[in-house]
Amino acid sequence: MQRTWAVIDRELRRFRRSPMLIVISMVFPIVQLVVLGYAFGGNVKHLKVGIVDQDRGLPAVKIRELAGAVAAGSQTFETSDYSDSGKALDDLRNGRINGVLTIPPDFSRRVHAKNQPQVALIEDNTDNFVSATLVATVGNLMSAFNKDGPTTKRIPGEATLAVVEVYPYVPYVQYLLPGSVVMSIFMMVMIGGGIIFIDDKARGLHEGYLVTPITKLELIAGFNISGTIKAVLAGASIMIVGSLIAGIPNPLDPMRMIRMLAVITVTAFALISMMFLLMVRVTDPLMPRAMFGVLNTLLYFPSGAVYPQQGFPVWMHWIAVVDPFTYAVHAFKSLLLKNTGFGAIGFDLLYLTVFSAIAMTAATMLFKRTL
Repeated sequence: MQRTWAVIDRELRRFRRSPMLIVISMVFPIVQLVVLGYAFGGNVKHLKVGIVDQDRGLPAVKIRELAGAVAAGSQTFETSDYSDSGKALDDLRNGRINGVLTIPPDFSRRVHAKNQPQVALIEDNTDNFVSATLVATVGNLMSAFNKDGPTTKRIPGEATLAVVEVYPYVPYVQYLLPGSVVMSIFMMVMIGGGIIFIDDKARGLHEGYLVTPITKLELIAGFNISGTIKAVLAGASIMIVGSLIAGIPNPLDPMRMIRMLAVITVTAFALISMMFLLMVRVTDPLMPRAMFGVLNTLLYFPSGAVYPQQGFPVWMHWIAVVDPFTYAVHAFKSLLLKNTGFGAIGFDLLYLTVFSAIAMTAATMLFKRTL
């Protein structure tokens, strides 16, 4: 027992010398509880709806007033007026708005004539949670419009809502695919970037780098580029296999593949730069393994990969704003579920590029060429 106790004492001393591991082991369950607890099932709010009023009559004004009441009251959606339906549809396809409420030019005349007046809700149905909320809210709006009319009986003269879905039905397995692609990149970044670098430190292999004339920037660039190549291979493989399994239409379309490869490359470089920044001063080989669960929870779930961000509380929105996963998932959703062009993902690529530059610069400044 004396020899056994010596081993126990050694391991406890080793654990005590890593206060961050103690903190992570205690804090991680709380972080997971809070993040997961608020990442699912929240009320979807602050959707963006464009209103194209081609009628301008009093009944059309009433519809717009009711939409404004929703925006000011429950805040389920926010409205913006469009004079051009083509511009509204372009913004819908590029993800700038979630739906277009179109009031046709003969709406008021049909309301007064009780001749089956109808408005159209053109929606982005790639997110079933957002789509269901939007349809239900606009449906209630139309019920309120009819209730305020001269009669409450359901007669053919009541105004009705026509729902138009822009894209084919998107099953949940397709909805999850963009997040799975980003997660595959992140796992390769952890395994091929952060953990390997710390293991090199633990084994003393990094001492060989330090005696060479290579500069800090060249060394970090070498680590990051090699990690990016491995992450790109993982992400591209999951993207192709996952698209075939999930039934994505035309998954091998050349232009879509080119755009997807660009997003995968930029995402991989952003995540590897972030990971190198986090690990540049770490020496304990257990630290990256402990951090994996925390980073997985803090980055993946607030990104909107499994539930729309419109259902998050305010504090989680702030996490999503700086989270590189958010922009990668949005870009992959645009390409995989909508087959959009670079116009819809331009800001995502810009953010990931700037994020990579900042993270790599900071890592270079923090890197020490001494043991």
